[in-house]
Amino acid sequence: MILVSIIIVNYRVKFFLEQTIRSAQEAIAGLGGDGEIIVVDNASGDDSMQFVKSRFGNAVQYIENTDNVGFARANNQAIAIAKGEFTLILNPDTIIGCDTLSKSIEWFRTHSDCGAIGVRMLDGNGNFLPESKRSFTTPWVSFCKIFGLSALFPKSKIFARYHLRYLDEHQPHKVDILAGAFILAHTALLQKIGGFDERFFMYGEDIDLSYRIVQEGFSNYYLPIPIIHYKGESTKKDSLRYVRVFYEAMLIFFRKHYPHYSRFFSFFIHFAIYIRAAAAVLRRVFLPARKKIADSKGMRWRIISPSTEKIRLLLGSNAVIDNDKPTDVIFDDSSLSYHDIINAIDSGADGKLRFHIFSSRNNTIISP
Repeated sequence: MILVSIIIVNYRVKFFLEQTIRSAQEAIAGLGGDGEIIVVDNASGDDSMQFVKSRFGNAVQYIENTDNVGFARANNQAIAIAKGEFTLILNPDTIIGCDTLSKSIEWFRTHSDCGAIGVRMLDGNGNFLPESKRSFTTPWVSFCKIFGLSALFPKSKIFARYHLRYLDEHQPHKVDILAGAFILAHTALLQKIGGFDERFFMYGEDIDLSYRIVQEGFSNYYLPIPIIHYKGESTKKDSLRYVRVFYEAMLIFFRKHYPHYSRFFSFFIHFAIYIRAAAAVLRRVFLPARKKIADSKGMRWRIISPSTEKIRLLLGSNAVIDNDKPTDVIFDDSSLSYHDIINAIDSGADGKLRFHIFSSRNNTIISP
């Protein structure tokens, strides 16, 4: 047995995927190289697998599906063959540091009740993602979420349990739900409970898995270890499909774990689907133009790289370099570890700066 298996399910995000794999390799190196990486491609229909294989070869194991079988089933395919004592479920648009796994596994060793661990996820600009820690989706928690009470009272222990915003993001906590973008668990436990419930095609499967881990008598923990999660590169959050799939997943969860409430809440959930779908349409109509105008004005770049001229060529001749008062910062992954990049983004996040990573091996700039 090896120490850890890292499972990454891909769908058409090859540049993000390559970055995720490299950061995973750094994390495994932090464990003395005691790990494996399994990539499952869900019929991307592009050159994702050829692209990744050309860069990693036999250092990564591959499962190539001919159909998009969904997040749950794709992960289960890899869980079934995982050889690690621990298994990490990791999104293909994340970056982890060299000590992410070592610190998490150390927590397992000192907390015998620990069934799974989630971490402090930041978006590409260093903003904390509240889905890093959540409460179980009970009827009351769901009601507060659907009708906006959790947003109106974000620090309330009564109304804001969905994202547990009243818990300090910089402290470890015992929580209910871990986000599917990063779940580290005992492989034997995942295999015992059958992995993810494949009735969930996308979304909701992490809620269900977290629930079943607790039913087995274990606890889920949130640790304030920062990682980057670009959040939804493979599925845009303002799409009508996202709205429908997300709320239908919530309905599946209710029917499975709260059957006495499912009929009553079915009405409210379908009502929420229509409301959120209408809001998504309005955002798609009115927001893109404003965002484009805002992003195109006054961009000033700071380049952190020994290859400054190479990056300037990618930015274009009109790019303004301003190391004193930048609006955008680019980190070169050939001169900085992903651990250093994560910490720099975390410490530099102020709501004004935007961060980018220059993928030196691909001559590509990766942006949130």
